Amino acid sequence: MRVAILTSEAVPFAKTGGLADVSGALPKALIQQNVDARLILPLYDQIDRDLLNGGAVENVRVEWRGQVHHVRFLYSDVAGAPTYLLETPEFFARPAIYGYQDDHIRFAFFSRAALALLKYLDWAPDVVHGNDWPCGFAVTEMRARRRHEAFFQKTKSLLSLHNVGYQGLFDAGDLWWLGFGDPPERDDFSLDRHASALKAGIIAADALATVSPRYAQEIQTTEQGHGLDWLLRARSDRLAGITNGVDYDVWNPETDPHIAINFSAEDLAGKRECKLDLLRRFGLPEDVNRPIIAIISRLVAQKGYDLIRQIAGSIVETGSFFIALGAGAKEYEEFLQRWHDAAPLQVGIYKGYAGEPLAHQIEAGADMFLMPSLYEPCGLNQMYSMRYGTVPIVRATGGLDDTVQQFDPSDGTGTGFKFGPYEAGALLEKIREALYFYARPEQWQKIQHNGMLVDNSWAAAAKKYIQLYQEM
Repeated sequence: MRVAILTSEAVPFAKTGGLADVSGALPKALIQQNVDARLILPLYDQIDRDLLNGGAVENVRVEWRGQVHHVRFLYSDVAGAPTYLLETPEFFARPAIYGYQDDHIRFAFFSRAALALLKYLDWAPDVVHGNDWPCGFAVTEMRARRRHEAFFQKTKSLLSLHNVGYQGLFDAGDLWWLGFGDPPERDDFSLDRHASALKAGIIAADALATVSPRYAQEIQTTEQGHGLDWLLRARSDRLAGITNGVDYDVWNPETDPHIAINFSAEDLAGKRECKLDLLRRFGLPEDVNRPIIAIISRLVAQKGYDLIRQIAGSIVETGSFFIALGAGAKEYEEFLQRWHDAAPLQVGIYKGYAGEPLAHQIEAGADMFLMPSLYEPCGLNQMYSMRYGTVPIVRATGGLDDTVQQFDPSDGTGTGFKFGPYEAGALLEKIREALYFYARPEQWQKIQHNGMLVDNSWAAAAKKYIQLYQEM
């Protein structure tokens, strides 16, 4: 089976969130299951050129807006799968991956070029697997090309929905010169006087996947469908929920090169040293007996920062340390700075993206990991946390609900703590519950062991994707 995976970001090349983790890990996991998988993404300015270790594919012909462009793809195999990175400086040599007025143009061109690469390589995939709105253009174009190009006649398309809150909206007037001005594509893009790349992709794809079973249900509701719930209900027979996996080659406390000392479920002694290292990195008192509550996320309302802000004083009153890593909305960055300034011996912050090592060090050194999300399609940090003996405290939504089991002291089962209502009081109650068991080492270690022994590897998830590809 041949599968081409198109994405706007992928680890280890470029990352803003969980999409990159998934896009980087899935191709490797598929190859390990004997699938011929190839990864295609743009070459951004911030990508480390040392990762590009395999030469280039030159002079790929791309027809675009009435002109012919000859583009180059650089090659890499460092992700464990053949990877092609589109070199188009006018679109992708910029400081950030997203956030530009011409994002729709940039990713429409990427989609066109990715399909042109497949023809240039004479590698007709069984499945083109696009991710989120930037690849909605490719999925839509695939449907049109199948009508008149023998090369793609047998190729099916899958669109993975990592977060339907991001829909790739743009001026519908641009559809004509992007090549989507005629029916049915023009109508498929139409959404509230705008054009939406995500909506068009949802309509055009042969199958849809979300990143957890619970999220597959939630996006069919008005509360979490972001205006597309009616469409997702209409296509529910083609919608599958597959929980993301964890790349244990990267996230494994027994082998992790980024942490102070390695440890395992059988011997947790090293976690204490990782905790001490983390306190030093954030300039906090070296008191390893006090619990560390940590969070790593984009600083946006979706991640529950409005709840955290409401109970910041109460968290400090528990005596716990609080460590936060992330960047985003100015109001939340300013809140974290004020919180740190008010309690510098308890609150440590790093505003921005510090790269993978610090994220690993936080996962290894923290005692509890906070994910009070308003909605969370899948989430990965709760699974990383469990692997590192760091107990997750999450809201029961999306993939968080699917992957974290509430601890039950009566029988010793469970991997963390979950609350339901999106309320600050409910979050604080669960933090206090976790602190109660933290003060009882025997029960706390039971929760840690439970989480560390859960198998969230990509092997199981890859098998489910293969089954979905075959059913298409």
